[in-house]
Amino acid sequence: MKFDSPLFDRIRVKPTQDRRLKTGGPGCEWHGCKEKGTHRAPKGRNRENEYWRFCLDHVREYNQSYNFFAGMNDAAVMAYQKDALTGHRPTWKMGTGKGAPRPDFQNFGIKGDPFDLFSEGLRAEQRQRAEAARPVRNAERKALDTLGLEAGATTAEVKARFKELVKRHHPDANGGDRSTEDRLVEIIQSYNYLKSVGFA
Repeated sequence: MKFDSPLFDRIRVKPTQDRRLKTGGPGCEWHGCKEKGTHRAPKGRNRENEYWRFCLDHVREYNQSYNFFAGMNDAAVMAYQKDALTGHRPTWKMGTGKGAPRPDFQNFGIKGDPFDLFSEGLRAEQRQRAEAARPVRNAERKALDTLGLEAGATTAEVKARFKELVKRHHPDANGGDRSTEDRLVEIIQSYNYLKSVGFA
């Protein structure tokens, strides 16, 4: 590396220039104070990027008496705080904006809702029609038979019947009697199968 390189000065152990903090700077703007103005304090409303320079003692005193809303009545303070919720930007009610709605948003709930956020009822109705149209497989029929249900049972009926049978055959409900434990295992396996194929 060359000794006159601009990069070399940054990595030297002892630079040629004095890099210590300078003690000079603006003085405290408090009337009669001769200390350094090391702290900034805002000048007030409608002077957002302007600051006073005070020493530590005077900035504390200034901050204790500072009031951003000084000179404003209660209605003006409430209006300012309400505008602050939206970042002091204009807002309007939904559907009252300028112009007509976009044509691709006309059928949003039916065609343009890939995550089913706004058309849950419509999708459920279509799913019920599809389930009614598809044939019931033998394994599904056997699982429904284990639960004591017909092939056209709905999801709600399957869940309700499963809960009822588990309560009836669980050993805790029979005073610790394990004679119905095999039947309980069959019920749970049938319900889990029905859940895996989308029945429950």
